[in-house]
Amino acid sequence: MPADLNPAGDVFGGWIMAMVDVAGAVPAVRVARSRVATVAVDSFVFRQPVSVGDIVSFHAEIVHVGKTSVTVDVEVFAERNPENPVVVKVTEAKLTYVAVDEFRAKRRIGAA
Repeated sequence: MPADLNPAGDVFGGWIMAMVDVAGAVPAVRVARSRVATVAVDSFVFRQPVSVGDIVSFHAEIVHVGKTSVTVDVEVFAERNPENPVVVKVTEAKLTYVAVDEFRAKRRIGAA
């Protein structure tokens, strides 16, 4: 959508960051078996812009599980040029989530 584009006509980096946070939270919730909150963006690298018409895929993998936290690597790929498709990595990030209880207090992972 036009609101998601930067002045150069590419997808706004903030939109990509928000979607990376959502993608990373999915496996974090699964392993924590509870709500999670993002506590750190350990790294975030934009390698190439995302253009209008790109098909964007987010791949998230758990890289560390601590007592209360989960660290997830997220890679973002864009499929471009429908006539001669090419897939390129456009972004990569590492985020840390903390498991929280119903009162949003930190909780141990695996605790009932």
